[in-house]
Amino acid sequence: MRELQGRLFDRELIAKGMALQLSSSDVVITPWGKSGTTWTQQIVHTLRTRGDMDFDDISRVVPWIEMSPLLGIDLDAQQRAKPRAFKSHLPATLVPKGGRYINVVRNPADVLVSNFKFMEGWFFEPGAIDIEAFARDTFFKTNDYYEHLKSWWLRRDDPDVLFLAYELMLKDSSASIKRIAEFIDVTLDDELLALTLEHSTIEFMLAHKNRFDDALMRELSERDGLLPAGSDSAKVREGKAGSGRVLSEQLHSDLDERWRAQMLELTGCNNYAELLSALAT
Repeated sequence: MRELQGRLFDRELIAKGMALQLSSSDVVITPWGKSGTTWTQQIVHTLRTRGDMDFDDISRVVPWIEMSPLLGIDLDAQQRAKPRAFKSHLPATLVPKGGRYINVVRNPADVLVSNFKFMEGWFFEPGAIDIEAFARDTFFKTNDYYEHLKSWWLRRDDPDVLFLAYELMLKDSSASIKRIAEFIDVTLDDELLALTLEHSTIEFMLAHKNRFDDALMRELSERDGLLPAGSDSAKVREGKAGSGRVLSEQLHSDLDERWRAQMLELTGCNNYAELLSALAT
């Protein structure tokens, strides 16, 4: 899996994307992978365009900073509406500076399951790797999730950062859309709120699944990564919280232990549930 992924990433082109010059009105959507990025892209794009769906890939209209140079997308090109919007999975320490940032956090157990389902059928054959092995050979061998969260947690109260939680967005989508609209300076009326609520539902996004299935990255993976054609790279699957329940009791215990080691001192929270409660107040 790592070998296949390594074929796709040209460090010079990635560095070119990371050198993007942002203006103070630009918005960057910055969750760690599988934490609501595509959903938030759709919300922001709907708000700024009043419902534009004339695109083949959401990353065509809300470009991915790190990957766009590999995909032949000009990050400096004029966008369809203001503010300019981008996505990135970079921590706050590495993301291009000067813009505004919407970060979304999500339960690490759910992130782990979502990552596994996304990678399965794209970077490895279904059934070739079980989720326990995937967890211990990927999620537990790096601190990427935690380092990303740490970096944005430290900036959660900064005026140029909107810090959201996936589960709270699900619980009250209207409130979340209102917060995002205010943050990106889009005037929100009742009609636009209703439209954005509709366009960001799991039902609507599944009905337009081909716009959210990472087609541009899939083409790149098939061409340069030599992956089989027709891989399943869908990003819109369930749109709910709690998928981590399928993990074993031991994996949950290990996730909690890792959380305490990585996050307790910084956040004062023993686990993600406590962090979520703190964000809800």
